Amino acid sequence: MPDGRLLAVSDLHVGIADNRDTLEALHPTGPDDWLIVAGDVAEQVRDVEAALRFLTGRFAQVIWTPGNHELWSTAHDQVDLAAPARYQLLVERCRALGVHTPEDPFPVWRGPGGPYAVAPVFTLYDYSWRVPGVADKQQSLARAHENGVVCTDEYRIDPAPYAGVDDWCRERVEATEKALAAHDPGLPLVLASHWPLDRRPTDILHYPDFAQWCGTDGTADWHRRFNVAAVVYGHLHIPRTTWYEDVRFEEVSIGYPREWRRRGHPRGLLRQILPYPGPPEQPVPAPPAP
Repeated sequence: MPDGRLLAVSDLHVGIADNRDTLEALHPTGPDDWLIVAGDVAEQVRDVEAALRFLTGRFAQVIWTPGNHELWSTAHDQVDLAAPARYQLLVERCRALGVHTPEDPFPVWRGPGGPYAVAPVFTLYDYSWRVPGVADKQQSLARAHENGVVCTDEYRIDPAPYAGVDDWCRERVEATEKALAAHDPGLPLVLASHWPLDRRPTDILHYPDFAQWCGTDGTADWHRRFNVAAVVYGHLHIPRTTWYEDVRFEEVSIGYPREWRRRGHPRGLLRQILPYPGPPEQPVPAPPAP
């Protein structure tokens, strides 16, 4: 049996100069280590590809799922594609590098205590995580605009041919749910998503309106319905470990320089998912502004 670890990181944001040194500081503990990269590598396709190529040179296997930043359209990117086509292009580039994506069969990690299947899932958000008492998407977006809390996705993600990201989200959730239901229930899963699959991690957000861009109610019971050992996610830039219904949730983001300079990396740059080292509960850091 390989003596490797399953490690995870997200929100590398290597398009920011000060985060490139962080990428170069990511090292495996041994030759058999796998790495989950849970989205927000960069905005430009060439930067995402270059970062993943770099990581495949260090880790035995790299597993990627996109974040919202990989779906952005920016003026400086040479790739001019709407988000769904952009995602498919990134999947093709990943496959050429040997990187597993949400469109591939779940790879099986066979390190100490294994085996576990690692399922990178891509589900997006559908505005269902609204502030209590807000009736619908339109009212929720209007409130966010009034409060000055609007995710950049609203301006940078072109969901065509879908009418909106929420329509695309519903399709992604349905397809992913079918894949999870077809999976061998005797082989435990590690779910890796950019967006948290349960709403409760967003309860500590400083701006509650921002939660509507953080996930969907459609994934809320996955960690209970399926044989899930751990859930890996990012997006919130609030690295921590929480437990829901006896399932471990790991937020593994690096975040922006202004964030990691303030809080540091008290648990290291990479989070060990398997074998689970069993650290004590960590204090929850002050949530950053979106």
